[in-house]
Amino acid sequence: MTLPIRRILTATAVATTGALVIAGCSSGSSADTIDKTAPEKLEGTVSLWHFFTGREAGVVQRAVDGFEKANPGVTVDIHAGQDDEKLQKAISSGQNIDVGLSYSTAIVGSFCSSGAFRDLTPYIERDDVDLSDIPEAVQSYTQYKGTRCTLPALADVSALMVNKPLLEQAGITELPKTLDELKADALKLTTYNADGSIKTLGFNPLIDFYENSPEHWAPMIDGRWLDDDGTSVIGTSKAWKKLITWQKDFVDEIGYDKLKAFTSGLGQEFAADNAFQTGQVAMQIDGEYRTAFLADQKPDLEYATAPTPVMEGLGNYGSTYIAGNVAGIAKGSKHPELAWALLKYLSTDTDAQVTLGNGLKNIPTLTSALESPDLEVDENYQTFVDVAGNKDTMTSPGTADGAAYIGTFTKFWQAYQENGGDLDKQLEQLDEDIDNANQLAGP
Repeated sequence: MTLPIRRILTATAVATTGALVIAGCSSGSSADTIDKTAPEKLEGTVSLWHFFTGREAGVVQRAVDGFEKANPGVTVDIHAGQDDEKLQKAISSGQNIDVGLSYSTAIVGSFCSSGAFRDLTPYIERDDVDLSDIPEAVQSYTQYKGTRCTLPALADVSALMVNKPLLEQAGITELPKTLDELKADALKLTTYNADGSIKTLGFNPLIDFYENSPEHWAPMIDGRWLDDDGTSVIGTSKAWKKLITWQKDFVDEIGYDKLKAFTSGLGQEFAADNAFQTGQVAMQIDGEYRTAFLADQKPDLEYATAPTPVMEGLGNYGSTYIAGNVAGIAKGSKHPELAWALLKYLSTDTDAQVTLGNGLKNIPTLTSALESPDLEVDENYQTFVDVAGNKDTMTSPGTADGAAYIGTFTKFWQAYQENGGDLDKQLEQLDEDIDNANQLAGP
């Protein structure tokens, strides 16, 4: 399974390494002139750089095997274990890379605007590729200001996960659908030691605990980030203010210091001692990949999944936040037709998407793959499939600095949950900080 984007490379880090690409590839995002018709027969060797390793690299190999079988004249030279920083440096230095697969939608803005990845529109139009099989939110995060330089290759989504025995012991029979229900259930599930410290936590409300982030909480209020000209609307949003206030009140009711002390003693998110897997946290927002971790590390845990609870009157219950892997043709590709054929196969072939989804346990980015009878799903994974296909499922817009505004927002929220203060004034400053950074990053 791919790890969530924000856990591998923060938006701030993306912005830093993204500058490298912009410096090295500044001649625009248009592809070289392409043939008016696609080649009748494909022959040669094409390179694929991706970040997977070990067992997961084997899953990618199986998908590539399908491409090579369909195109017997083509050999794919795979470079596994190439993270985003390596990919960006290699493209910037002019190495011969054909197709690059990234785990970060945050790179799309910098890669499209700088020309690090070629504009795919000429290929899409020439081959009459129908993108309607790709959900709208996914189509959104694979392009930047009208330039489509990437296509998707699986996604991560988030939903609520609950420990069924703990809920049953507390007499909770219905999973929470609203934030008020979530808080009430969480307080009921929270237990304390004799010294007043937390023993078991119903739900950890701290921002940046595991997958608690502005992105994954945005569907709670249908939260918006930037307007059409890239100006931050977070600070003037009544919905974001209500959510931040709800979260701060939740933190204060339990106690910030108690929550921090409890959290500091919990296991790592992607280790076997994850707090949900050990039963120390009864409910949490998490990704579809957790179902694979549980099957491997805690197969006896009885748990259930449900859509993320929403603030009544604001959020769209059943929706989620979606982001994921993206792939493109590197500017310096010496085999662009082969690269396009491979990219098109991995991104738009239903069988390829099902193969990747079944092996990696991430979410396919084709509706036909989500609905395929060959996609292996159980009751808990089905929740993630359903929210991924929801019409109100959302993402966050890209910017030239790698969507660094999300990191800025997270830091603001972390400070506010600890110190409080004049929220209106701090939100005004947040907008100003984001807008200044976006202006410096350029178009």
